[in-house]
Amino acid sequence: MPKFQAGLVHTPVTPFTADQRIDYGTFEKLIEFHLRNGADTLAVPMHIGESVSLTDDERRALLEFTVKQVKGRVPVIAHVSESGTAIAEALARHAQDAGAAAVVATTPYYWTPPAGMLLEHFARIAAAVRIPFFIFNTPEEMPGVKVTTDLALKLIDRAANFAGIVDASLDWQFMIQVLSFGQRARADFQLLSGTEYMISAGAIGATGVFAPLAGVAPRLVRRLYEFFRKEQHAQGRAVQEEIAELRQAVKRTSVAGVKAGMRVMGRDCGDPRLPLEALSSADSEKLAGGLKAIAALRDEPHGWQ
Repeated sequence: MPKFQAGLVHTPVTPFTADQRIDYGTFEKLIEFHLRNGADTLAVPMHIGESVSLTDDERRALLEFTVKQVKGRVPVIAHVSESGTAIAEALARHAQDAGAAAVVATTPYYWTPPAGMLLEHFARIAAAVRIPFFIFNTPEEMPGVKVTTDLALKLIDRAANFAGIVDASLDWQFMIQVLSFGQRARADFQLLSGTEYMISAGAIGATGVFAPLAGVAPRLVRRLYEFFRKEQHAQGRAVQEEIAELRQAVKRTSVAGVKAGMRVMGRDCGDPRLPLEALSSADSEKLAGGLKAIAALRDEPHGWQ
């Protein structure tokens, strides 16, 4: 299987109308915005895209719409996480049939299976498709079940299409260990950063990034990615600090924070779907003031340009 290189992965939000239906007209504009502003790959619908608030039919339709709109200009990664293994397998098969280039899944929602069953869960998702399969390790969002180096090594033995781990843990010891041992077992095993903290991840050996903040500040994210890609870690430090300031302003890339930030930048994608809460007027004004104070954002696109 050819090695799949994701590069800089934009993870679009899901726009909703006032009555909380998916706003496909705005989503079309959003896809084009990401493609014009530095996305090497799109991943839909990730947690920032409110995947857990979408029905299975909506998730399938959103992916199909994305693939059709992209028209092969960049690869599309499908997020197929689910509570039940068979449901995740079905989503993965649909993604492959719809034209996704790869699939990614977190640990199962709600359940906390033992290590052996977690391995089985991932192995069966991988076996359901021929395209590359990634694990998304996000322990802050998915507590109770741990992705370990041992699990990754066992999955390498079982799944030829297990391509690597997208890690949002910020656990640098784990990231170093899983990449080191993973590449000993399979030379093309990959580590991708699940956050915009690219400089540290790049120093470890990560080769790609999932970037929720690209919806707010795509040029800043791309500028940092170029330092990351060229392994210019010292030169990228100042940009990394600007990204960190932006992350804090939108409350660690929460859905409400990112959507409010995009609204400030002229790209209104509606409020989060219930039960998530939109920012209050006071918090929105505070966020707007915080973003205006970040000098790096003055060069960012406003509106859908």
